[in-house]
Amino acid sequence: MKKYSSAALGYVSILVAAFGNVKPVEAKEPLRDNIVLIRQSESKISQVSNIVHILADQYGPRLTASPNNKKSAQWAVRQLRSWGFKNAHLEPWIFGHSGWTNLSAEGAILTEGEQSLSFGVAAWTPGTHGSISAKIIKIDPPQDVSANVLTAYLQSMRSRVTGRIVMIGAPVTMTATTMSGSLDADTIAQIHDGKMVHYDQEISAPNKLTNRQRNDIIDAFLVHVKAVARVDDAGRPYGFIGTRANFTFDIAKAVPSVVLRHEDYGRINRLLEDGHDIGLRLNIRNASNPDGRIAYNVVADLPGSEKADEVVIIGAHLDSWHMATGAVDNAVGCAIMMEVGRLIRSLGLNPRRTIRVVLWSGEEEHLLGSQAYVAQHFGTAEQPSRDFKKLAAYINIDGGSGKVRGANIFGPPEAASIIRDIFRQIGDPEIEGAIPHSVRKLGATDATTFSRAGITSIGLIQDPLDYSVAWHGNLDTFERLDEDEAKQAVTTTAALTLALADRDDMPPKFDAKTMPVPIGPAPAIYPVVR
Repeated sequence: MKKYSSAALGYVSILVAAFGNVKPVEAKEPLRDNIVLIRQSESKISQVSNIVHILADQYGPRLTASPNNKKSAQWAVRQLRSWGFKNAHLEPWIFGHSGWTNLSAEGAILTEGEQSLSFGVAAWTPGTHGSISAKIIKIDPPQDVSANVLTAYLQSMRSRVTGRIVMIGAPVTMTATTMSGSLDADTIAQIHDGKMVHYDQEISAPNKLTNRQRNDIIDAFLVHVKAVARVDDAGRPYGFIGTRANFTFDIAKAVPSVVLRHEDYGRINRLLEDGHDIGLRLNIRNASNPDGRIAYNVVADLPGSEKADEVVIIGAHLDSWHMATGAVDNAVGCAIMMEVGRLIRSLGLNPRRTIRVVLWSGEEEHLLGSQAYVAQHFGTAEQPSRDFKKLAAYINIDGGSGKVRGANIFGPPEAASIIRDIFRQIGDPEIEGAIPHSVRKLGATDATTFSRAGITSIGLIQDPLDYSVAWHGNLDTFERLDEDEAKQAVTTTAALTLALADRDDMPPKFDAKTMPVPIGPAPAIYPVVR
């Protein structure tokens, strides 16, 4: 992808304005005519690459409630306003915890001299307040057990752990993986087939801890017995370092914690098993941001014409993890959705329904920003607000820069048929179709916040490229992106958004009799009430 300076946006905006002076296409003309204009504009003066460059390179990691997260959101508001969006603003919600930023980190293994280590720092954990050194010990807390069993094991390790740097668990076993830039054949067949996807209730072992609960208990134990630091295996090959976080968001409830490169973790483990006395030196600087107790979503509108009170929302999450710059997960998704709005605005396509761009925060902490937004504006199918029936659909993108190959949609089969028909009109032979589903459970991305509420939500399915390399790790940078594939995602999403905004009727929804039962607890995060 091409890199541009921040100042280039002003120049490119002039080109956009000039290109936008073509005769506007009336909304009621065939969708295919609009697609031609959208593709021509995107191919000539796309701003996707530049937006990603600014969000990832200029603002860097955008951990929820961090200063960078807010600064990038403020930039997005300014940019959307400059393109003619209305009511562009930051919408606050209650995160309730201080933000957190890693400022610097370095360390070394102390054996036969001193050799540097490769690691990342776990989010919402304390720094070391200068350089610290201590002997290292490995413990192997049991998994898939109750709190009582885990606690009993930890107490048996108590005297061995005090004053030590503690490795948690044996090295993760690596299995050979094959990465591919395209969807696998089974997934393509499923999208093409388009049969309704249902959900079978999970059956879990009684009293079994979740991973998050297990980590909270281990962290509390390490604090209580005055361990010096915690070390986890990154568990990924070839030097990839993934993310870990203290999900209490309270640094007093954790010791300094790092995620160590798998190769370094394995080496230390082997030396310990040989009986060597191994030490580590760590120097970690972190900072808290008390202002982060209030976090923000970005919201901006392209007002509709005769159906302006009805809305199609397109969204992506602006927050990222802190190991890299969050280009793939998910600056490029934000860039795609901003670009969709810019194209529709600059080409004068005048949608009948309002198109709203929303960039979420709190996604990586379990969809907190979108949960707050839905709670304030729409409610649920069981307890709807007055705007519940005004939302035609929510469209989500969170799969990197790969081209769009299809979609899943929360709704009856008839709704998926409409999406399939729109995809046919787009005329891209690589788009396979749409899959309807009935799952009302919070999951891996913000689309599930809407489906959990009983709202029509569309999750775009993309070619993965090397998303698995970048995901939640130290390689999520601008270099992972593919500009041409991202442009296809823009044009496909723009056409789908415009088609839904211009339809006479909204896509059909589950009615009161057919609405699936929600799964799991109701969301417990709420907005700032103004």
